[in-house]
Amino acid sequence: MAKEFVKVVLKSGKDQSLLRFHPWVFSGAIKKMYGTPAEGDLVKVYSNKDQFLGIGHYQVGSIAIRIVSFEEIEPDYDFWKSKIESAWNLRKMTGFDNNPETNVFRLIHAEGDGMPGLIVDFYNGTAVMQMHSIGMYLIREELVKALQEVMGDKLKAIYNKSEKTLPFKADVKSEDGYLFGSESETEVKEYGLRFKVDWEKGQKTGFFVDQRENRKLVQDYSKGRDVLNMFCYTGGFSFYAMQGDAKSVHSVDASAKAIDLTDENVELNFPGDKRHKSTVIDGFEYLKEIQDKYDLIILDPPAFAKHRKTLPQALKGYKRINTRAFEQIRKGGILFTFSCSQVVSKEKFREAVFSAAAIAGRNVRILHQMSQPVDHPVNIYHPESEYLKGLVLYVE
Repeated sequence: MAKEFVKVVLKSGKDQSLLRFHPWVFSGAIKKMYGTPAEGDLVKVYSNKDQFLGIGHYQVGSIAIRIVSFEEIEPDYDFWKSKIESAWNLRKMTGFDNNPETNVFRLIHAEGDGMPGLIVDFYNGTAVMQMHSIGMYLIREELVKALQEVMGDKLKAIYNKSEKTLPFKADVKSEDGYLFGSESETEVKEYGLRFKVDWEKGQKTGFFVDQRENRKLVQDYSKGRDVLNMFCYTGGFSFYAMQGDAKSVHSVDASAKAIDLTDENVELNFPGDKRHKSTVIDGFEYLKEIQDKYDLIILDPPAFAKHRKTLPQALKGYKRINTRAFEQIRKGGILFTFSCSQVVSKEKFREAVFSAAAIAGRNVRILHQMSQPVDHPVNIYHPESEYLKGLVLYVE
């Protein structure tokens, strides 16, 4: 017997984004619901003219429905398994299935892989799952089974890290922990460099997988330079700078735990190397008094804006911190500057950085415009999945 789904009807004109395959339905677009769905339930979405538009997970909040299929089907185990297979096939095609030099990558990138609300990062045998929707959390056992089937012997453990990412309004209590396997190898390789990853207590899933190619680019510009890695977290950019034969590398973060992990990782890759120094201090404070000390600065702050209402304040933050970097960096210096805020567009970020350059009165040229790597694919119908943006700037 076919399952009954709550029918959701949109207001006139609010169907256009779904007809263009954008996977979000905002609460303000809903005209009527024929029934009362629980959070995480699958619901069917129709236009005001009764045209089927898609099926997705319902959730209380601004984004009320995340579409998982634009076809009128009932997503079952085989449906989810095929989604995971598709994601894994893309990673295999791009060289992540058997690379001895890089065994950490993003396996599932939410909307980018047609699975809104689900992030899975792969760490040398362990898949760390982070669920941002109740719908994905409720089918976690199916997802675990499908991951095991698709990945086979390559997968040694699956860790759930959704305790802090599930919507706070939801009446669901998720505890972080292993859903398959147990504590496994925490050392990973990226382009041959070694990293200790703490997915149990670290930020995000434990490591910023999305900066891999941008870290490699830092290596190309580091030779003979004095490098500052602001908001260093576990020190990724610092090791690449050292690998690129930097003269000195200073890692700065407000978190003592992050600095401890940075120091441990430096010792793993460059034991006893005196070029590296780490400091626990607020980033804005540190940038006050570094006049002419560095000729390569990396600004990779945490997301200043997680919601649209905080966007104006976030843009002020990006302008402020980039102004300080422009004022302090040596002539002929290189600035790597990033935003990982989804609600900050490339255009708005660039405006903030350009304003900062103008305030500092420096002549600045763009050398590179950066985004996320191939294992973080962007859904062409969902531009919001391109959240990481960066600029490499030459400062005269």
